[in-house]
Order: sequence, then structure tokens, then C-alpha cells
Amino acid sequence: MDKKHNIRNMSVIAHMDHVCICSVRVIYELGSSFFCTVINWFFCSMLNVEILNCQYMLFAGNSTLTGSLVAAARIIGQEVDGDVCTKGTCADEVADGITIKAAGISLYYEMTDSSMKTFKGERDGNKYLINLIDTPGHVDFSAEVTAALRVTDGALVVIDCIEGVCVQTETVLRQALGERVIPVVVLTKIDKFFNLQDDGEEAYKKLSWVIDKANAVISTYEDQTFGDVHVCPLKGTVAFSACLHGWAFTLANFAKMFAPTFNFTESEMMKKLWGENFFDVKTKAWTTMNTGSGTCKRGFVKFCYEPIKDMIKYCMNNQKDALEKPLRKLKITLKDDEMNLTGEDLMKCVMQYWLPASTALVKMMIFQLPSPSTAQKYRVDNLYEGPLTDKYATAIRNCDPEGPLMLYVSKMIPGSDKGSFFAFGRVFSGRIASGMKVRIMGPNYAPDQNKDLYFESVQCTVIWMSKKYEHVRDVPCGNTVAMVGLDHFITKNATLTDEVDVDAFPIRAMKFSVCPVVVVTVQCKVASDFPKLVEGLKLLVKSDPLVLCTIEESGEHFIAGAGELHLKICLKDLQEYFLDGTELTISTPFVSFRETVLQESDHPIMRKSQNKHNCLHMKAYPLMNEFTKAIDEGHIQLSDHMACSKIFSEVQSDRDLSRELWCFGPDTNGPNVIINTCKGVKYLDEIKDSIVDGFKWASKEGALAQENMRGICFEIYDAAVNANAADRVSGQVIPMVMEAIYASQLAAKPMLLEPVYLVEIQAPKHALGVINSVMNQFRGQVLEEIQRPGTSIYNLRAHIPVCESFEFSRTLRDVTYSQAFPQYVFDHWDMVPSDPLEASSHAAQLVLSVRKRKGLKEQMPPLPF
Repeated sequence: MDKKHNIRNMSVIAHMDHVCICSVRVIYELGSSFFCTVINWFFCSMLNVEILNCQYMLFAGNSTLTGSLVAAARIIGQEVDGDVCTKGTCADEVADGITIKAAGISLYYEMTDSSMKTFKGERDGNKYLINLIDTPGHVDFSAEVTAALRVTDGALVVIDCIEGVCVQTETVLRQALGERVIPVVVLTKIDKFFNLQDDGEEAYKKLSWVIDKANAVISTYEDQTFGDVHVCPLKGTVAFSACLHGWAFTLANFAKMFAPTFNFTESEMMKKLWGENFFDVKTKAWTTMNTGSGTCKRGFVKFCYEPIKDMIKYCMNNQKDALEKPLRKLKITLKDDEMNLTGEDLMKCVMQYWLPASTALVKMMIFQLPSPSTAQKYRVDNLYEGPLTDKYATAIRNCDPEGPLMLYVSKMIPGSDKGSFFAFGRVFSGRIASGMKVRIMGPNYAPDQNKDLYFESVQCTVIWMSKKYEHVRDVPCGNTVAMVGLDHFITKNATLTDEVDVDAFPIRAMKFSVCPVVVVTVQCKVASDFPKLVEGLKLLVKSDPLVLCTIEESGEHFIAGAGELHLKICLKDLQEYFLDGTELTISTPFVSFRETVLQESDHPIMRKSQNKHNCLHMKAYPLMNEFTKAIDEGHIQLSDHMACSKIFSEVQSDRDLSRELWCFGPDTNGPNVIINTCKGVKYLDEIKDSIVDGFKWASKEGALAQENMRGICFEIYDAAVNANAADRVSGQVIPMVMEAIYASQLAAKPMLLEPVYLVEIQAPKHALGVINSVMNQFRGQVLEEIQRPGTSIYNLRAHIPVCESFEFSRTLRDVTYSQAFPQYVFDHWDMVPSDPLEASSHAAQLVLSVRKRKGLKEQMPPLPF
């Protein structure tokens, strides 16, 4: 039987049922060789496998929840799972108490027959393999989330039930849905309700509000391909937990407990535990509205919230006589040393026996999240760039282990030897084996070219086990894998096929939700260390999915990251890990800009090659925002003429220019295009590659300040090309193209774009006035102010330019006496509202500062008249 249905590839966490711990404990006590035997059993007949992506809000108890799940698999001790980042793979994570790098692990669980009796999906037995990836919660590291989501099918999104859905939560939800990864939700820190002495009805309203907010984000993605993914406790897609204390529950826990009392089935009882269902203890009757009687309470409050509240009260007050009766009823027997515990220690012990997080969360993952064979049916058209009817798409769709190899590398992981990396990814079809020779298609590969294409043998295949690796002979489709021996050919990500599958298209490149807009320059204090710096920067780029490193004509090296924290970690890795402590001079952070145009070129542009034997006629005009966004999000590809035609006809013009579109730029996937509308020009196709190269180069370094262009269409509407091949070589064509592009840009009213953050600020009501004042001071724009239910705390959302955010954060802390806490996420590019060609304007001053920093001439380039 096909065991792919017993696999789960995911990104979230849990704490295993104590009944199942025994089976897992045996594996790890018998050693890694037996574990590999179990893994290979799944690989030979995969059904019950899941790949899970654990996504969190910052400081919402993310890695403590991961630790609970891993502790249940006997990898670490339960006694420390709430105190350390158990899956952290670098010292910064342990020191700062946050997850910085994604970490993966494969976990084996054997479920009981009773726990699986209501499971309706396909499976083969009760053994499950969960490939788990723990990802960061801070938005600066959301590129790690993107890399994890590409190789997973389900996401456990952890949300702080006190603070609610914040900007980080929205970001990861949107990323997950964009990758067609199905989310389930864990509302954590529910124990805070008991600490705050909230009554049950108030707690219910707060929990319901958070769930509604999460569903509001989900509702923005209407994709019928994979059905309704709204989360609801009644569907079993929401769990409630106290991560730090290692307990959690779903409504199913209490439905099973109380169903016999009312002679209900478990599903009937579950429906009474959420929504407008009330029970009157006095009349013993259920109603759909509160009668107003003091004995009438909501089902969730009466049968979920209050039993937990009472149990916690008995433990915290050391009322062991009162505790004895419910423990006996629940068939929980404490050991002698456990009976001697008091206060929080006793509470933690009792709650883990009664509602261990693993019971609820592992069951939710298995029941609610898809196996690879299910998920790949609806993910294939979002993944594969080629025809969806070819044998490679068919193999991905069917998750066929006997089909051709299709593997996507989403991340490079530093190895124990400095300078070495594992290539980590997901096998979507076929299987990968040690010694296998593969065809490597990098992100800049094009089917009609051999650029970014390599052939190499895989030295070794391993399973990622957090800080360790387990060697395996081969890995079939539906699983994640790390490979040795490919790091010299892969910078960040790539598609792997068998060497003979030369007609396979690549898997679509990942699109990140954040941009590397915060930049520093680095230089060696000792000139002789320069070669070491160059090599170290190459390794840094490979180690991080998002970071960019460039060198300017001045010789300065630039490092760009998502935010200040991201840059801080990258610089620390560079100095301590890749450069062995080499001393560097590091500038203060600044931001990168983009260059665009406001209108069509106001006069024709013609440029000749240096030998005067070729000429181009060109104009520039702005792309519509919808088209630029479609390119950004990877919704259109050059090879997909149908999608290009659809978007051109809908948002760009009344002409279908899709078949005249030659290239996106810069880097083949940037938000600018060059199109050819010439008719009957001889030899133009002979210089197409040179024109494309010139376009890519020019769109990477705009005319204003050599910043990337954005949202510009360059149209070649006439040309003359010499018949003599020697007169139309690339050395003649590329400079001509670049001059024409720069002139067209300057003739189309060039403008500067700056990056803008969406900032969320949580603060008490009395601080709102001063926050708005500071916001105006730093060019911010308030979007909304929403009061958190049942509190005096407000969530304020606003847009603020990234370049203003550094000083804004410090000022905000000072004027509110640290009562306001901003959280940033990159939102969009916004036009600087002034003309950069007017010397006294704000935009011109920004351009001047960038030109000075890059060592360019301060004088702006002349207009192309």
C-alpha cells in the first residue's frame, strides 16, 4: 500500500501524547541506527508522512511549543523544554530567546487505535512520520519562513491570544496561503486569562475575536483549488495552549470527556462547545441564547474554561484535598515526588498529565493537515514552470516515487566545516540517492539557454535532525532531504533533476514577502584581509535566503538585509563565523531606493552604437501597479504567454504585448520589462541577447542614483541593425542599449521610490496622542486604531518610511516611557512626492546623498534632449 498518506510535511509544533511517548522513547534509546530503520520503512512505503512548518508571532511561545513536541520524541528532556530554544542552532538564538534560523527535524509517532478511530482520510496503520521545520517569528527573518513553506504542506501558526493577530502573523499567513500551504492555529498563552482573573465569557470573546481576525486575513485569499481553509474550533483546526507549561487542548478533548453525560456522540457534544450554545445547570437544558439566569453559561465556558480554571486554582493554592477528586475522575495518578510539588510546579505537572500538548497538537496535525500525495495535487500548478501536462508535472501531481526526479532546494545550511554547506530541499517526485548525478537549474536558468545550469553528483543524502544529521541511502518523494557535495553550484536555491531529464522545466523561484532594504557598507581595517572579506561575503550570501551583498565601483562592499536585527545577525555571522574575527569597519544603516517614471517619454529617444552602424528607437512608460505586483509575486513567467496576455489585457493596455515581451529585469525576475514592437527589422533577433543583457544591467543601476529601477516598461519601436555581424557585436550593442534606456527614463519624468513599513504599535489609550504627534514628525500616516477587547490597550497601525524608522523607534520609546512597542514589516514602495530633477526638492536631496555615498559625480546626468 502507498504510505505517502502517512507522511506530514509541516511547520509547527506540539507535545506528544504520553501514551505514544513510549513507542518514540524506544527508538531513541535503541540508537540512531534503529531510527534510520524506521525512517527507511516510511521511505519504502510512504503513506503517513507530514511536513509541517512552525510559524510564530515573536515571543508567543514558539520554540517552547516546538520543544514540547521534540521532548515527546525523547530528543531533549521535558524539564527544560520551556526554558531554552530547544531547536536553536546558533548561539544568538539561545542568548536572545528567539528563533533566528529555521531548523528541521524528522519525528516518528505511533498513534493508538482509539485516537485514530474518527480519522477519515487515507492511511496505512498508525505510524506517522512528521518532518518538522521550526521557523522564526520575527519579521526580519521571514525569508526563513518562505524557504520553509516551499518544502512544507501544512503550517501550525502560533498566535498570542492576549495580543492577537499582529503584522507578523498576517505576514506568515499570507505567505502560507500564497504557497497553498494549509494553516491550523494554536492560540497560546491562554494561561494568562487565569492569571488576569478573566471570567469565562470575557475570555471566550477575546479568543473569538482573535480567530475572527485570523480568518479575515485568510479571507483575502480566495483560492478554491484547495478548498475552504478558514480556521474554526468546531472544525478541529484551532487549538488552545499554554506553551510555557506544556499543555494544550482542542474542543475534541472536552467533547470526549462530557459526551456520555448528555448521551451525545462526540461530534454532537463538540458542536455545543463553541458559538451560541448555552447550558443552564438548573434546568439541565441547552439553548441557543443566554437566558440571563446566573446558572446559564456558554458551553465553552462551562465545560472547557471552568474545569481548567478550577484545576489550576487547586494547584496554585496547594488545595491537594480538592485536587484529589478530579484527578481520580480523570484516572491521573501522581508519583510520590510529584505529590510533593507546590504552586506552579504542581500545576505544570498536573496539566501535562491531563492535557499534554502533544495529544492535541499531533492529532490536529494528522487529522487536519494533508499528506504530500494530497497536497501536491493542488500545489503542482503553483510550483512547476513548465507545461502542466508533461511527465514532470504529472509526476509531481501524483507524488510518484517511480517518476523522474523533481527536487527543489530552498535553503543552504552551513556545515560543521567552515565554508561547507548542505543543500536542503523537498523531493516532489522520484527519489534522490547518494552518488546520483543530477542536473542543477539555478534561479537564473532559462530553458532556451545553458546559463546557470550545472551537472554534479550528490556525495551523500542525509536527514536534518536539528543540530545533527542522519545518513540515509536514498530519499523518495514527499520528504525533505539535505545533500552534501552541491554547495559549489548552488548559491541560495535551485531545481534538481536527473542528468538525463534535459527537457524538464525548473520549479518556480520563491518570492519573499520582505525586501532587503536596510543596508550597511563594510570594509576591512587591514587591507591584506580584503580577499578574506570577499570570500566571507560569498559564504554569507549562501547562508541566508534573503541577504544581498554587492560591490560598487568605489570598491565598497554593501550588505542589505530586511531590517536592523537581520543585519545585526548577518554581520555577526560574517565576522565570527566566516571571517574568524577579522576586524571590519561598518557604516551606520541606510536604506535602498528604487527609480521609476511617472509618464511616457515626452519625446522620441534614438541612440546609435559607437561605430554608428546600429541604432535603437526607444521610449519608456510606467507599468501599472497590478502588473508590477504580478511580477513581484511570481504570478507570470516569460514562458507563460497566456498569463502575460491576460494581465496585459486586464491592467496594462488595450494591446496584447505579451508576445513582444523579451525580458524582466533586473535578474530576469525584476519588476521592469523590455518589449519589442518593431515590424520587419532585419537582424534584430541576432542582437536580442545583447539587448537583454544591456537592459538587465541598466535596470539594475538607474540613471538617477544607480538604484534598481521598478515598474518601468521600455519599448523598442524601431531599429536599424547592420548586416555585417562584426559591426553588431555585444560590445557595440550593450552600451547603445544602456544609453537608450537611461535617456528614455530621464525623458519620462523620473521619480524616486522609497521603502515603507507597515508598523503596528501596542500602547495604552493615554499614549495615543503623543504617538500620533511623533508619527507626524517622522512622515508617518496612521491607518487605524483598534481597541483590544476587554482592555485599555490599543493596536495602532500606520505606514512609515523605512529611512525614518530608526530614529522613530528611539523617539517613541523615550516619549512614551517604553509603553509603546512598534513592530515593523515591509509593506510597499511609495513615490517620494517631489521632483528629483529640481535641486531644492526633498527627492533631489535623497538622490544627492545616495550619489555621494556611492562615489558618483554629484551633478545629475543631463536630460536627453
